[in-house]
Amino acid sequence: MKNAGYTASSIEILKGLEAVRKHPGMYVGGTGETAMHHLAAEILDNAIDEALAGHASQISVTLETGNVLTISDDGRGIPVEPHPEMPEMTGVEVASTLLHAGGKFGETAYRTSGGLHGVGLSVVNALSSELMVEVARNGARWSQSYRRGVPQGPLAEIGKVSRRTGTRVRFTPDRDIFEAGTVLQPSLLFAMARDKARLVSSVTIMWRCDPLLIEADTDVPASTLLHFPGGLREAIEEGTGGAPTITAELFAGNTDLSAGGRVEWAVAWPERGDGAVQSWCNTIPTPQGGTHEAGLRAALTRGTRSYGDLVKHKRAGDITAEDVCGAARMALSVFISAPQFQGQTKEKLTTTATRQHVESAVRNAFEHWLANDPKTANTLLEHCVERLEERLRRKQDKHLPRATPARRLRLPGKLADCTRTSAEGTELFIVEGDSAGGSAKQARSRETQAVLALRGKILNVASASADKLRNNQELSNLVRALGCGTGESCDLGQLRYDRVIIMTDADVDGAHIASLLLTFFFSEMRPLVEEGRLYLAQPPLYRIAQAGNTRYARDDDHRNELLKDVFNASKKVDISRFKGLGEMPAAQLRSTTMDPEVRTLIQVKLPSDEWESAGVLVRDVMGRNPEKRLAYIRARAPQAVGLDL
Repeated sequence: MKNAGYTASSIEILKGLEAVRKHPGMYVGGTGETAMHHLAAEILDNAIDEALAGHASQISVTLETGNVLTISDDGRGIPVEPHPEMPEMTGVEVASTLLHAGGKFGETAYRTSGGLHGVGLSVVNALSSELMVEVARNGARWSQSYRRGVPQGPLAEIGKVSRRTGTRVRFTPDRDIFEAGTVLQPSLLFAMARDKARLVSSVTIMWRCDPLLIEADTDVPASTLLHFPGGLREAIEEGTGGAPTITAELFAGNTDLSAGGRVEWAVAWPERGDGAVQSWCNTIPTPQGGTHEAGLRAALTRGTRSYGDLVKHKRAGDITAEDVCGAARMALSVFISAPQFQGQTKEKLTTTATRQHVESAVRNAFEHWLANDPKTANTLLEHCVERLEERLRRKQDKHLPRATPARRLRLPGKLADCTRTSAEGTELFIVEGDSAGGSAKQARSRETQAVLALRGKILNVASASADKLRNNQELSNLVRALGCGTGESCDLGQLRYDRVIIMTDADVDGAHIASLLLTFFFSEMRPLVEEGRLYLAQPPLYRIAQAGNTRYARDDDHRNELLKDVFNASKKVDISRFKGLGEMPAAQLRSTTMDPEVRTLIQVKLPSDEWESAGVLVRDVMGRNPEKRLAYIRARAPQAVGLDL
């Protein structure tokens, strides 16, 4: 028979906390390290909920040897009287042994809370080998002990107290439940306690840990008081570590939500590094984000666009959340009633209305913040536009041909390529104009040296928009010739040449063209500079001859030095100044500037600790802000003598 062996007796009924012990993953997400620390979070959340309700201000977290954790608070204490619906059990036993029993289902005892709504303490009890609850309430101290969720006796009065109230929970996670070797980590518990203290500025958390449990390479103290009246602002300031930020001030604040509850935020835009966001709902971490994070991103994005429209910036409407928030450090905390989460472990907030409430509250504050400080607002707007243009460049680079063999590349017509098929030992000379290009092509070694002639001065990429960069033919030719892409898509594995050499005239115009090219490589092909693959050629400005003795001078100082040390001043000296590379005979250009055996090249390379200051210099001198450029020129004008203007 088909149904043989499957009867009503086959249906197992799990009583009390048996279901928790048999399927712990349903309640704490597994049996590993994260799940074990979830037990600590549930008890700490209960204490924090007392603080949020205005009944507690002091919390203690103590980790002892033997994997024993104690968390106490000075709140109201769990009720000790018999439960009206189950008079045989006290409030303490009901909360400790029954699932879905607690004071957080309605809004009478707790308006906002972070606990598992009647599951927290009972689940911790079920998954602990030993647990003891002590309560100070009604002028007395009460205690009850459990083993693997089973009471070891009734709730007993163990002493008298005067005015003190509160709850103390001491437990040891059951090693039969959790994976072998899994223990509570001081670093994780300390970080958890510190986050809670930051999120609830009215509470002070006393942290204690057996010094023998603390590893030497951590910053975990044996004992300390955690109290952060500055809230999330302090968290972001600590997270940025004093590194330079786009705006001088953080955007931080807190306000009530229109539907009840509260939101607090802090946002910084570091000049370097990746973005990061931390968020909480009712002090519960939400590492997978949710509707509250979506509201914050929408507020910042729409607020930035609104300000851009106000100042009539033509790119404001194209700004996206990625441009505003992608590189930002953000911290967000919301307190709402009856939050909805994805999953029992509450890693993502799904309460739909929260997005709109957070967006409305934060956007209003953000727009006021921007309007009250136009200088900061303009700086942030330009930062977002730069990220917008970089994003569009990356998108364009995905469609550029990047294969190394020339037959698979649509190479520019101005490129005189070398004949060697591999990149090893090859060089690309970048010159200005067809005249210089013609001389360089005649002077080069055809096997290893390629020449790309650019027409006029290239675009200043530090102040140009993404549209101009995409549509600029000279830069497009250069990018296609090199074959390695730009921005974050720059891949030196696809670079078609071993070296890239900027070869411009030895005069002011040549120096300007070289500066524009250096700005391009610094901004768009940083790996090429970091790897030391970029060079500046040193063509001569003067030819000096006397009685068969011919020398070449790089500049006026070098010319004067040669006249003094090499040539006879009493005899006629023939000095001729080159008008440009195009005026030099090919043989002279080769012997002075292109022949690897005799030439002088300057390698363009920066130590890693100077990239940040170099970026500031490029933005000040080559960027869109003329005031910074003028200030730079004025500050250094007294040092400028003998300019070749």
